[in-house]
Amino acid sequence: MPTITLPDGSERRFDAATNGAEIAAGIGKGLAKSAVAVQVDGDAWDLTREIDADARVEVVTRDSEDGLELLRHDAAHVLAEAVKELWPETQVTIGPAIENGFYYDFAREEPFTDDDLAVIERRMKEIVDRDETILREVWDRDEAVEFFRGIGEEYKAEIIADIPDGEPITLYRQGDFIDLCRGPHLPSTGKLGKAFKLTHVSGAYWRGDSNNEMLQRVYGTAWANDKQLRQYLHRLEEAEKRDHRRLGRIMDLFHFQEEAPGAVFWHPKGWSLFQSLIEFMRRQQNAAGYREINTPEMMDRSLWEASGHWQSFGDNMYTTETVDGRQYAIKPMNCPGHVQVFKQGITSYRELPVRLAEFGKCHRYEPSGALHGMMRVRAFTQDDAHVFCTAEQITDESIAVCELILGIYRDFGFDDVLIKFADRPEVRVGEDAVWDQAEAALVKALELAGLDYSHNPGEGAFYGPKLEFVLRDAIGRQWQCGTLQVDLNMPGRLGATYIGEDGDKHVPVMLHRAIFGSLERFIGILIEHHAGNLPLWLAPTQVKVLTITSEADDYAVEVATMLKAAGLRAEADLRNEKISYKVREHSIAKVPALLAVGRREVDNRQVAVRRLGSKQQRVIALDEAVASLEQEAASHSRAA
Repeated sequence: MPTITLPDGSERRFDAATNGAEIAAGIGKGLAKSAVAVQVDGDAWDLTREIDADARVEVVTRDSEDGLELLRHDAAHVLAEAVKELWPETQVTIGPAIENGFYYDFAREEPFTDDDLAVIERRMKEIVDRDETILREVWDRDEAVEFFRGIGEEYKAEIIADIPDGEPITLYRQGDFIDLCRGPHLPSTGKLGKAFKLTHVSGAYWRGDSNNEMLQRVYGTAWANDKQLRQYLHRLEEAEKRDHRRLGRIMDLFHFQEEAPGAVFWHPKGWSLFQSLIEFMRRQQNAAGYREINTPEMMDRSLWEASGHWQSFGDNMYTTETVDGRQYAIKPMNCPGHVQVFKQGITSYRELPVRLAEFGKCHRYEPSGALHGMMRVRAFTQDDAHVFCTAEQITDESIAVCELILGIYRDFGFDDVLIKFADRPEVRVGEDAVWDQAEAALVKALELAGLDYSHNPGEGAFYGPKLEFVLRDAIGRQWQCGTLQVDLNMPGRLGATYIGEDGDKHVPVMLHRAIFGSLERFIGILIEHHAGNLPLWLAPTQVKVLTITSEADDYAVEVATMLKAAGLRAEADLRNEKISYKVREHSIAKVPALLAVGRREVDNRQVAVRRLGSKQQRVIALDEAVASLEQEAASHSRAA
């Protein structure tokens, strides 16, 4: 006679063993219809799995985060069943749910084509229509290994053989298809619905090891209903239009090439944008009391060992050994170098906080498969800063950093910012008491500043807890950019001290702070957020002066000169092309303001102003146009 406790604290008693489906039905028809699984004392269970003891139970619905993950996992199983029916010789390997979708890896000699994806998707929908019952079975390990080897599924047999002793081997059967899985799963394939779509195919190494054989990974997306699917596919289409790699080529900003994987080749316009960001941040930091420094890009191994990076981050560092036997590492982070600057001379408590900033070039090894334009690179520039302060100053300094970060994001059009508090990871340096102090200080700063935040357990840096600032862009995607970390470990490890009020040496607290994070990545995010239509103050080329006739050439040069004198990045286009061609070309290149001049504009000292995204043009006096653009460029940047 189990007693079931629901999330609201109410209890329901049953005369015999029950299951999630019965519990949901007892609560209401609507809940029973949308239920896909249950949480039993915190563990995910199938709706049909028997509950024969007292338990706390929560019903998982199809449109919840957990429910969507389950739907996507079931979609992966249906995908595998469809492939096996169409091409029985194909071997299945693994098929998890992922963010926004799912994938399954297959071992098959012949590559899948786009036409194949359409065929597979149709078969998946047929499987849904069959409404096959999904059954959970617990098997003996050896029997399971023998079974899968017997049907030619060597990869699946290998996975089962590697499962630690004592863990149950659970298989799920749907129709004639059976697969290894922990579950939970839907009661039947019909419950999946048809709000799914296969998207693309890529290569993937077995178990992620490049020494293993290459498999084919089929990706798909799945949602609770057709409306959510259509919205997601629209976001994908919009994301493709906004892709910074595509717009970077169109706008002539940068390129990548195989000889330098994960590194950016900046073109003049792109480098202008890059420098604009640095100049902006430099002015903000100077006003906030930071002093800019520069530290070496390559330093001796001993320093990285003392900081803890060699042990915790060594696999991601580029290293070299010189002819004299010394080992060096190209810096993946700036913090150890900043501690060396702070250590020079004797610092009094009266001089704290000391705020040091650097636009430091860093290198981190990322697997080639993880590289993605400027969003994931190996060579990048951090707008890094470190605040050395007393324990009593942590809260005030943390609040100031939060205000600085959020203000700067607003300047770039990011008003929707999430803050996540990430606490101690499993692998870390320092005593628990030190971590307690650092975590409490960060939380106190958030609460005093009145900032909402969520908890990201176990995701702090190896040397201290952190705040993660996550931007939401124009199409709803989230990008983690800025960070603030409280470090009570590294300064002591590297011998940093200050003279306290008592005349003794004390170890300072070190706040690690980045706002853009990586300038390369932030530029990629900016381009995609604005779809390349950067605000006037930030655009690499702010104004183009276009001649309608060659008679206006001298006047166009004069207009461009006036604009430049007003501090605007302006160019004249004197080519013998139709004005419509010039307008189209520079609009595609995302120039914010186009000024057309012909015979009439020359005679009246006017310009015809057309703004990016508008088909309308306005003829105004030259002086008025220059003053208006100058004011707009200045007013849209607090740094101006």
